[in-house]
Amino acid sequence: MKKALFLVFTGVLLFSFGCATKEYVKEQVDPLADRISKLEAKIADIESQQGKMSAEVADAKKEAANAKMLAEDAMKVAKDSSDKADNAVKKAEAAAEKAEMAAHKAAAASEKTATSAKKAKKAFELQQKK
Repeated sequence: MKKALFLVFTGVLLFSFGCATKEYVKEQVDPLADRISKLEAKIADIESQQGKMSAEVADAKKEAANAKMLAEDAMKVAKDSSDKADNAVKKAEAAAEKAEMAAHKAAAASEKTATSAKKAKKAFELQQKK
């Protein structure tokens, strides 16, 4: 009797849960399928935006490389100009030194001329007195 009661109870338990019907499964799966398709669409949008951003980043890198090259060229031109200016300053200083030396020589020559003129005047005066 215990066995029979146990069998009946086990049978009732097995058949009480029942099987899932196609409609029940469809009701449970359809919302999930909708959510999955929405998520897939969002992922596709994100991937397309990522592609656009990657292209923009690549363009920005190219522009930065071009700007760097231009800056390096500008630095080279500026350095060359600075070197030329330094050379011009050195030449100007050398010319100024030469001019100063010439001015000293001219002053010395002027003094000699003045001295010679005085001597000549004295000699002329002495000649006149004789």
